[in-house]
Amino acid sequence: MLIGALLVDFDGTACLQDVSELLLDRFGEPEWEAFDEAVDRGEMGLREAARHQAAMLRGSLDEMLEFVLDHAQLAPTFPPFVGWAEDYGLPLTLASDGFAFYIRPILEAAGLGHLDVVTNELEANGGPPVLRHPNGHPECVGCGTCKMLVAYGLRERYGPVAFVGEGQSDRYGALYSDLVFAKDALAPICERDGVRFLPWETFVDVRDAIEAADTLPGPTGGDRCPGWRSP
Repeated sequence: MLIGALLVDFDGTACLQDVSELLLDRFGEPEWEAFDEAVDRGEMGLREAARHQAAMLRGSLDEMLEFVLDHAQLAPTFPPFVGWAEDYGLPLTLASDGFAFYIRPILEAAGLGHLDVVTNELEANGGPPVLRHPNGHPECVGCGTCKMLVAYGLRERYGPVAFVGEGQSDRYGALYSDLVFAKDALAPICERDGVRFLPWETFVDVRDAIEAADTLPGPTGGDRCPGWRSP
């Protein structure tokens, strides 16, 4: 097998729903989508947009987590995919640029609490929630969680990286991975960036393609990520 490690997005990928959007629809303010639109127009980075959106949440962490556990489900093919990866000794890391606090509880409910997760931190101490970025790039403020750095780190430790994603926040993980699986919004983004990718619908597709791969496209990104934004 040519792949040495797996990097998987959470919201909309490992999890069927974009949980941050579920929370904003239920607990946020109506204008939260305007910040997504600003990102699409290139007027602000993902980190800035997410911090504005997090501040709009009007539920306690306990209330929001209860809601999430009732309304969000892991993709049915994801737990078997984790088992397959473990059988082959492939490290699997989940990387998310979402509100983060719900990921570990969702995984634990499925018996997957041992997985490595790289994401943001949401703090709520009586006032508006604040989104922290312990896994952001030390110089770039474009994204909250730098998936480029996660891909780099996995490659340095384990060799070629396969990335699985579906959305805007997955653009830079895709640019810096060796084999990319893209669907939904990520597919046209990869086409615009010149990233060769394989379409996927379930993690069975991902597993089968990894097992069959006899060559790897390699990373497309340059020395500086195109999402770079100075503080």
